[in-house]
Amino acid sequence: MSKETTAEAPTRRTAAATRRRKREAEILAATRALFDERGVRDVHIDEIAKTVGTNRAILYRHFSGKEELFALTLVGYLDELRERMEAVVAAGGPPRARLAALVECFVDFGIEFPAFVDCAQALMRRPGPELLDEISESALFRLGRGIAACLTMLSSTLDEGVADGVFAVEDTNLLANHMYATGFGALQLARVGMLIKELAPGIPTIAPISVDQVRRYLVDTSLALAGSPIH
Repeated sequence: MSKETTAEAPTRRTAAATRRRKREAEILAATRALFDERGVRDVHIDEIAKTVGTNRAILYRHFSGKEELFALTLVGYLDELRERMEAVVAAGGPPRARLAALVECFVDFGIEFPAFVDCAQALMRRPGPELLDEISESALFRLGRGIAACLTMLSSTLDEGVADGVFAVEDTNLLANHMYATGFGALQLARVGMLIKELAPGIPTIAPISVDQVRRYLVDTSLALAGSPIH
């Protein structure tokens, strides 16, 4: 049998890498489809593997674990959110109106894709050191890049508002991260559609809350945190 030529070895490695990337994309697409259809909590690893015609062991050759699969599925959602936010930025307008539109864009995306909220919250509940142990560096890099791409549009809008004297923010990156993190809690409130308040001293009651109310609240809160008067 003839020895493999120097040129053939890189070609075979490239082909193998291409097949691996294609398989990973298929798994992520199947995971996303199941999440959107059934919700994150009702989908199990074995079901994802079965959907793409493989098993749990093979699936874990592509991903280090469930957390990494969640993280990379979240990256897909973030890429779509970024595209929508880019459209808001491209539309222009003053910083105050643009910030409000970006927050509304985030809310509408979260309501349209509840699994986006679930994936993000599942990862945010884990301490940083645990995620570093359970998710590969390359996956964490992709996740961080996806989050940063969205946050940059918030912080850049805040920076522009500060430069124009419209906003008064000391650390625009911190505020952008705060808006991102707290926004998921409000989206969960919108999904439940209820809030708890006191009917009388010591007597709780449940009151309805709409998506529109949550959207307005997040917009008003973001503008207030940015130091912009609410009209």
